[in-house]
Amino acid sequence: MTKKVPMQSVKTFALVRKNAVLAALLAIAMIFTGCAGWTGRIGDAPAGDSAKTSTRDHQESEAPAAEDETQVEVLPLLSFNGSEEENARLLIEPDPTADTQSRLDKSLEFYQASQDYWQQGELENALDSLDNAYALILTSPPAKDPKLSQQKDDLRFMISKRILEIYSSRYTTVKGNHNAIPFSLNEHVQKEIKLFTEGPSRTFFINSYKRSGRYRPYILEKLKKAGIPEELSWLPLVESGFKTKALSSARALGMWQFIASTGHKFGLTRDRYIDERLDPYKSTGAAIAYLKELHEIFGDWKTVLAAYNCGEGRVLHVIRQQNVNYLDDFWDLYQRLPRETARYVPKFLATIHIVNNLENYNMGHIQPDPPMDFELVEVKKQASLEDIAKAIDVKQNKLLELNPELRYKILPDEKYELKVPREKGEVLLAKIDDIQEHYQSPHNIVYHRVRPGETLSTIARRYNTTARKIAWYNNIYRKNYIVSGQRLKIPQAGTYAARGPLPEPSRTINYKVKRGDSLWVLAKRYNTTTKRIQALNNLNSVNLHIGQKLKIPAGKSADRKAYRVKKGDSPYTIARRHDMNMNKFLRINELNQNSRIYPGQTLYVE
Repeated sequence: MTKKVPMQSVKTFALVRKNAVLAALLAIAMIFTGCAGWTGRIGDAPAGDSAKTSTRDHQESEAPAAEDETQVEVLPLLSFNGSEEENARLLIEPDPTADTQSRLDKSLEFYQASQDYWQQGELENALDSLDNAYALILTSPPAKDPKLSQQKDDLRFMISKRILEIYSSRYTTVKGNHNAIPFSLNEHVQKEIKLFTEGPSRTFFINSYKRSGRYRPYILEKLKKAGIPEELSWLPLVESGFKTKALSSARALGMWQFIASTGHKFGLTRDRYIDERLDPYKSTGAAIAYLKELHEIFGDWKTVLAAYNCGEGRVLHVIRQQNVNYLDDFWDLYQRLPRETARYVPKFLATIHIVNNLENYNMGHIQPDPPMDFELVEVKKQASLEDIAKAIDVKQNKLLELNPELRYKILPDEKYELKVPREKGEVLLAKIDDIQEHYQSPHNIVYHRVRPGETLSTIARRYNTTARKIAWYNNIYRKNYIVSGQRLKIPQAGTYAARGPLPEPSRTINYKVKRGDSLWVLAKRYNTTTKRIQALNNLNSVNLHIGQKLKIPAGKSADRKAYRVKKGDSPYTIARRHDMNMNKFLRINELNQNSRIYPGQTLYVE
């Protein structure tokens, strides 16, 4: 049995089956631009599709054509809940009275079938199912119900994304990964080459190329394992010049320039002691995961690089405004991207060209630095890098270079894998018990309101810190540029204190938990540790509840009592009133000389 369909519908449907990627982009355009002049029905396709067309796998057989129409044999379709004839009717014959929901449900079934085919490696069948799902959406009557309209849009997007993913997987499997970034030496790339080789950026390029030797061998190894282009190992040169502590004006940090939220998404820890965005090895793993995710979205490495720089949301927004197949030519997007991103891709391509032709630019004599050589040592004591460096007889800067993720040059208060120079691991393990234990006061930042006439230098002297540190904490790039009334973060000096090995508990105190108590507060109050309290009370977590009874292994100096601050009090007057040494009073209350106290606050005195 045959059905009569307008010839233009046949051509449009053939285009859909001819090029699945074009169909995907067409769907995206329908969602976000409304496809001016097209109502979304096959029979109403735009004019101008008079070029020769054919299907991908099945060739429609044409009967003798009438003046405006042709007879088309119904294609065999996957059968689900309905019969083949019912599926064919839904797919080919637009029926204004048909139930829109029924068509959307059938489209979803085709979509789900494509997932099964894809997982089994049957890419052609998966694309056939998506063609059918897409055509069902096009032939469904306009939905008056907003919920149905939303369903149609969601299905369009899902189908479009799946088509791009399938074509991306086919591209990766068939063409390989190591030469997947097409190179083009156009005017934009040539301009960046000139800046890197002749302009003021030549020194930056040479220094960055030298630093690349420290980390690039590791990056190459991980890229090969992930199956993505090795050329991406040069991306940190454009991002940060292979500097592990690079900080951008957008607060992106580290060699791979992660902002905090993206770093967290890909598993980079950021807490009081460490920021793994600064770790060149862990951030490399996160960057590879991010690049792979972007490639699944866009399927084109140059577009992936643009999205890595300015975010996939910004690039998708530009693509939605385009009426071209952006996967064919990234440069269609070039003029519509932010200026920094528009230069980013040419910079990367220029870098690849230069490193492959160093002799042509009088750089052939430059040698990369040797790779970082280290071993990992698990340390269970909180100690400063300064003390560790002295114990193993290396420079502190060397340890800091190996462990840039340590924010305050001090290890976390839990076991940590520290990187030390080769053959120094055994030395550290042998001397670990002789190294003093340290802690960091939680009050390590205070705030200051700038007054007329003040400079960073005068403020730094007042708080016993440096102008450089204040500038870093407040993202100030011109050290003399502050204004009256500006609120600054001031990093406190002297927030680290050696506490040495704690004495064995002299007695055990029975304690009833009160509001505001925590294991950390109790440990500090009674000169012990949270681990000792947990061990004595068989606690599996740090959670406490009001009224809970604990046994506290108190140290010899645990005879302290609570004092409620009164109006007019200061740390000095309280310490003097209780005949205490000022430094000791500050230490047991986790204060420093610049800390503020307020009426009603609870402090501890002896």
